[in-house]
Amino acid sequence: MSDATLHDSHHDPADFAVQISDQIESFIVAVTEVAKGDEPDSAVPFLLLEISQLLLAGGRLGAHEDFVPDERYEPDVGPEPDVDELRERFATLLDPIDVYSEVFDPYVPRAQPVACRISDDLADIVTDLRHGMAHYRDGRVSEALWWWQFSYLSNWGTTASAALRALQSLVAHVRLDSPLDELDGLDTDSNTDGEDELAEEAGRVMAAEIAAPLGLGSSAQP
Repeated sequence: MSDATLHDSHHDPADFAVQISDQIESFIVAVTEVAKGDEPDSAVPFLLLEISQLLLAGGRLGAHEDFVPDERYEPDVGPEPDVDELRERFATLLDPIDVYSEVFDPYVPRAQPVACRISDDLADIVTDLRHGMAHYRDGRVSEALWWWQFSYLSNWGTTASAALRALQSLVAHVRLDSPLDELDGLDTDSNTDGEDELAEEAGRVMAAEIAAPLGLGSSAQP
């Protein structure tokens, strides 16, 4: 076990919670700002950075010993905030590179890849993080840490990792001057029209929306 893991395992839970909550709050604020679409050309590299930083907090939660909430049953935090607008904003902002292929569990033999959406991933991650933040803001620190750790292991950690791989792949295609292959109708909806347009636009989006903020100009091939 590394010194960092030992340090986290024996750290004051209150101090640890402050650090984790700060990272989570920073992610939620940053992602919400990106979704506004004020700087669409920098959306992909910015999301790559923010999710990478969030997964550092997730790694610390995963490496930490199990948190145990003070109460046997989880207190009600009220209705979950609506994330549909966030989801729709990202779907528009990232179209047509929103859809990607993912294998949920790499340890399942011969698992078949499925189509996912970065916009769905971001909305799901924010939902999980806000749920824990509601506990934290109500002063239930142990409940917040338990929830963030549990949901990291059961949901948002896997979701964030998948989205990060997709975003990293996009950036790598640009950096290595390697246009995306045709998407072959990849979509999360089996009866969706416009799949050919989705494939045709993928390369153009790389040049127009991803290469520029990375300082590559016209080096990426449409």
